[in-house]
Amino acid sequence: MSQLAIETKGLKKSFGKQNVLNGVDLSVPSGSIYALLGPNGAGKTTLIHILSTLTAADAGEARIAGYDVATKKTEVKGSISLTGQFAAVDELLTGEENMRMICRLSGLSPTQSKTRTAELLERFELAAAGEKRVKSYSGGMRRRLDLAVSLVVERPVLFLDEPTTGLDTISRQTLWKIILQLKERGITVFLTTQYLEEADQLADAISVIDGGRIVATGTPAELKARVGEEVIELRDRNETLLQTVATSGTISDVRQALTELAPLLPPDTRVSLRKPSMDDVFLALTSQQRLEESVS
Repeated sequence: MSQLAIETKGLKKSFGKQNVLNGVDLSVPSGSIYALLGPNGAGKTTLIHILSTLTAADAGEARIAGYDVATKKTEVKGSISLTGQFAAVDELLTGEENMRMICRLSGLSPTQSKTRTAELLERFELAAAGEKRVKSYSGGMRRRLDLAVSLVVERPVLFLDEPTTGLDTISRQTLWKIILQLKERGITVFLTTQYLEEADQLADAISVIDGGRIVATGTPAELKARVGEEVIELRDRNETLLQTVATSGTISDVRQALTELAPLLPPDTRVSLRKPSMDDVFLALTSQQRLEESVS
């Protein structure tokens, strides 16, 4: 397999007059977890559809495991697994029946299907619910089953399109653990998400997309460093957040920021310092992108 699991250059896609992707460049190393972070409508799902051969790009190039997505579709499909935003399992069947059906459709023999089904249900903590109809599953259980189904035949690249949308905190953390285990098995995981903490906890590298453009790429630490070394939080007497200000963390920079803000805030405003979060990164980068677009 290519050293880069995923590579795009100048990728563009429009629907009518709407430019959804406007020259996207990505390089995703094999065996890594790579997060694409962006607001609704930023182009995340469209990019995954192009990379998985579901949609053709208007311009640019894209390769999966070294295969061109436009000219080597069969090879690309043999290199990827895809889990979309919504569970794609049959809720009238049991979890075990869903798994066995996909195993058989994937070419496994009845014996192989039984073994693979048991293995995946155990790995995804669904063995106890295997004989229950999927319509009785919680959202987290359905999501785990959906992911298990996509891994019946283990391929080197896995696309996860907003895998934890709508899940509670415990279900989300369970899925995070499973995603990290997939990386340990050497699978490249490319995920889109709106959850900033998710990207921070899981990803080796993150690209922030806004308005169809990649506005920043780096490790979580590198992206946070772009915001500043320390963030000032200003809260009122009820602990309601009034404002945040990024600073270099030096005494002079903090003093200057507080001096400028003091006349604008109540005298009993509480001040604290913290390290930058992915929320700060996201707001700073996407706000800057919208500012540049409005000026142009």
